[in-house]
Amino acid sequence: MDIIRRHIVFHGWVQGVGFRYTAKYQASARNVTGWVRNLADGSVEMEAEGSPEAVRGLISAMEQHSFGAVTEIETDDIPPEHDLFFDIL
Repeated sequence: MDIIRRHIVFHGWVQGVGFRYTAKYQASARNVTGWVRNLADGSVEMEAEGSPEAVRGLISAMEQHSFGAVTEIETDDIPPEHDLFFDIL
């Protein structure tokens, strides 16, 4: 099975709306590992690792997050780190 890792930054109304907790839930449901954290500029940064379909599904789920509003998503492929869990930092 192919494993990918993506560095993602979500912009918009993404802090104070349960975004990180939803990310942890959605990642766990898809067997995606990595982490998520708030940034000082109001955006949310994430690294997600798993199958290409699972990572795409996580990003899509976060784009459709029912609270808040994602206005822009930046993504870059990065080397896998083989994390064991998905953490909120």
